[in-house]
Amino acid sequence: MTKEMATETKVGLWIDHRKAIIVVITDKGEETGLIISKVEKQLRRSGDSPLKGSYESQQVPAADSRQKAYTGRLNIFYDAVIASIHEATSILILGPGEAKDELKEHLVKNNLGGCITGIEAADRMTDRQIAAQVRKHFQK
Repeated sequence: MTKEMATETKVGLWIDHRKAIIVVITDKGEETGLIISKVEKQLRRSGDSPLKGSYESQQVPAADSRQKAYTGRLNIFYDAVIASIHEATSILILGPGEAKDELKEHLVKNNLGGCITGIEAADRMTDRQIAAQVRKHFQK
């Protein structure tokens, strides 16, 4: 879809670190999509407990590289989300945790920050609840 085809493309999405549910509203109708991240929750490595004694200095690089890999996978996920909504004229971001604010930072870096019309905390929602919330937001 090109911008010439749809005068306004309103996008609302619910996001956490595991998935993004995207609702796109145009004058042609409404579509819902899903992007799954390949990011897994960071697990504690065995031996990383203060109760087990001091940390070994050689563990620090492993933790650092693990954090870099985690951040890299998150960046790939955010880039995929942005690629799917790059034609949006208005964007609403919903979500329960840090992911919504992290996505906002990525949108700003990609010159889409001006399209953000709202960021709202939202716990788990069904696809239908997300779509209803997005429609309600853009009807204002």
